[in-house]
Amino acid sequence: MMHDTIINQQVIDTDRVVLRPLRKSDQGRIDHYASDEALARMTTAIPHPLPPGATEAFIARAHSEDRIADVWAIDGTQDNAEELIGVISLDRVDEGKSEIGYWVAPPYWNTGIASEAVRALIAANPLNSHVMFASVFQDNPASARVLTNCGFQYLGDAEIFSVARGAPVPTWTYSLKLN
Repeated sequence: MMHDTIINQQVIDTDRVVLRPLRKSDQGRIDHYASDEALARMTTAIPHPLPPGATEAFIARAHSEDRIADVWAIDGTQDNAEELIGVISLDRVDEGKSEIGYWVAPPYWNTGIASEAVRALIAANPLNSHVMFASVFQDNPASARVLTNCGFQYLGDAEIFSVARGAPVPTWTYSLKLN
């Protein structure tokens, strides 16, 4: 029987979703959505095809005491949606600086869920960041709109490797000053 580890991480409520620490029981939903090539190609780290054990390792890293990122499930049950409809994270970049990353399951694309989750994480600011950064692939303007609608400012162009694409991909980088 799999038991969930208690993670010292803030739970954040919004009108439609709850951002909560990942649970081992989220593995099936993450496997299901992360296996979608369209989703994987819009991320840096999700491989396609998704190898066995990848999600289990991801959840284990999220539960690690020495993790470099806090990861939340975007839980839609309070709006009669699925228990896991996406994932959002904050990576510790440097003192007072963090980088936000997120993905939303394809059935929930263009529903405002990503914007709601990003706004909630900014408002909660659980790592007490002075600046948050984010980057999106240039062929994903919807994610760029999420960031700009949440107050992020364009910083510049860059490139980052996408595991699913097996190649570097041009990105737009954004920042948001807090406090």
